[in-house]
Amino acid sequence: MATVLADTKHVAMADFKGKVDPDWCPGCGDFGVLAAVQKALVDLQIPNHNVVTISGIGCSSNFPGFINTYGMHTLHGRALAVATGLKLANHELTVLVTGGDGDGFGIGGNHFVHSMRRNVDLLYIVMDNQIYGLTTGQTSPTSRIGMKTKSMPFGNIEAPVNPISLALAAGATFVARGFSAEQKHLTELIKQGIQHKGFSFLDVFSPCVTYNLDNTYQWFRPRVKKLEDDPVHDPTDWMAAMGKSLLWGDEIPIGKFFERTDLPTLHGAEPVLNAGPLLHGDSRIPPDVARSFVEELT
Repeated sequence: MATVLADTKHVAMADFKGKVDPDWCPGCGDFGVLAAVQKALVDLQIPNHNVVTISGIGCSSNFPGFINTYGMHTLHGRALAVATGLKLANHELTVLVTGGDGDGFGIGGNHFVHSMRRNVDLLYIVMDNQIYGLTTGQTSPTSRIGMKTKSMPFGNIEAPVNPISLALAAGATFVARGFSAEQKHLTELIKQGIQHKGFSFLDVFSPCVTYNLDNTYQWFRPRVKKLEDDPVHDPTDWMAAMGKSLLWGDEIPIGKFFERTDLPTLHGAEPVLNAGPLLHGDSRIPPDVARSFVEELT
């Protein structure tokens, strides 16, 4: 449970320091993501009692325990389902969902697609390390073809998921990619994702220094190119964003691929929520409605 701030007029980094120190391997990219999330919340001056962090299972899904907000460590692949229910119960909260590529694109792939098409108003941060780290190094949905892992020692034979292309195709209204070693850039993307009204997807290259020795910091650094540095990049152009999402090799784009602001959020499209969050309303069923329902069943 988050510690409620006595003075909500100024939010500081110390307010978001979790009661437990992260147990990630030294050098893990997830440290950079945690720091960027905390910095983004401070920059936006969002008090910790207005934030909920939801996760599934995996190294990165331990995230809610390392940040001082309300939070839930849920089931494998089910974080987005829980977060959707939470947002509908109280849409005034800032909802962050954190997890890894295995949790999000493997067992959680179904929830990933449908949360995007529903335009649930939340920020989903995936710490993408192209490996299953918690279970000591098996092939994940984003492992490249030929990559040798514990589960495929002679090389991965399965084509990897392209998270950016998938998000664009499924209808996410904010699609971006970051790199945990690019702190300022990542922080800005997180801020934009939080401020966006709708489903914000942020895929973050977060190198696993223990089990993935292919996609390292040294491998990413010369390849990542910021979309913001491209003078002709237009984040409102869906077709151009899809084209950029297919680039992988000597040049790998990071930054905001696409944003659309003209679609209603899931809670905004639900008339019953026009009067405000459900928790502020009267949840009791009128006696005549209850009686009619029972009579219909008997």
